[in-house]
Amino acid sequence: MDKLLKNKVAIFIFVAPALILFTVVLFIPILTSFYYALCDYSKVTRSYTFNGIENFKWLAKDPTIRIAFKNSMFFLVFSCVSQLIMGILLAGLLTNIKKGRNFFKNVIYMPCVLSSAALGLLWAFLFHAKIGINNVLSTFGIKGPGWLYETSGFITLPMWVIAFVALWQYVGQSMMLYMAQISGISNSLYEASYIDGATKVKAFRYITLPLLKPMIGTAMSLNAIGSLKFFDLIYSMLGDKTENLKMDVLATYLYRTGFSSKGGNHYGRASAIGLVLVVLCLLATAIINRIFKTESYEM
Repeated sequence: MDKLLKNKVAIFIFVAPALILFTVVLFIPILTSFYYALCDYSKVTRSYTFNGIENFKWLAKDPTIRIAFKNSMFFLVFSCVSQLIMGILLAGLLTNIKKGRNFFKNVIYMPCVLSSAALGLLWAFLFHAKIGINNVLSTFGIKGPGWLYETSGFITLPMWVIAFVALWQYVGQSMMLYMAQISGISNSLYEASYIDGATKVKAFRYITLPLLKPMIGTAMSLNAIGSLKFFDLIYSMLGDKTENLKMDVLATYLYRTGFSSKGGNHYGRASAIGLVLVVLCLLATAIINRIFKTESYEM
């Protein structure tokens, strides 16, 4: 093994497939998008004409991009905070129960593996203005709100509804990550704390939470990236009504700008929005890793 690790040719052979895949799937598309962001796409000739930073000037003046940015930032903060709290809470509860642990774990995790489009249609039916939840409320003489149609407020009601649906769908992922980290903590640490008179609450606070810190950084990075490129659930629940409801996020606005006839098929502008998304994802990941930077330790 030592000879193999010192052989540079062998190292290159093992690393080359992943490096090629990374370059083809990620690096080249990012460079291509950067070029397209500096071009104006012609639908007639299907060609790109270099126009410098005009697409970014358009972004700076466009009012819709501000709404989309605000909504994406809301999703980022809400997703990171809510999944952090709920994920750790569920992981702590399920780790300490013996009967039914696998059942509850599978039930909570199941929405993660289901189609977001199908779940979006299901929840859109439940939150419909005249059927679903509102129909149940009407039997008690209560007039339900327009869950997916209300446009008032700094953060609109549809945004809050979809944020809670996203929490329900993806909290299982955070829970599983935290449970995996908790299972790797040595029982001797807990036994020693109990001997010293610590309660389970104090053991969780002073042992579990500090040792969860590396996984918290990983889980929050995944949540941040997922929330910034959030698209499928919003589009399946609202369809083309995102603009009218002030419900655009960066991903839906990118799609509508570049691939929808309503947006004018401006591929150059869509590429500029895509680059903004890439920068935000890198920035969010760097900040989270900086906050949750930890020293190496033995458990």
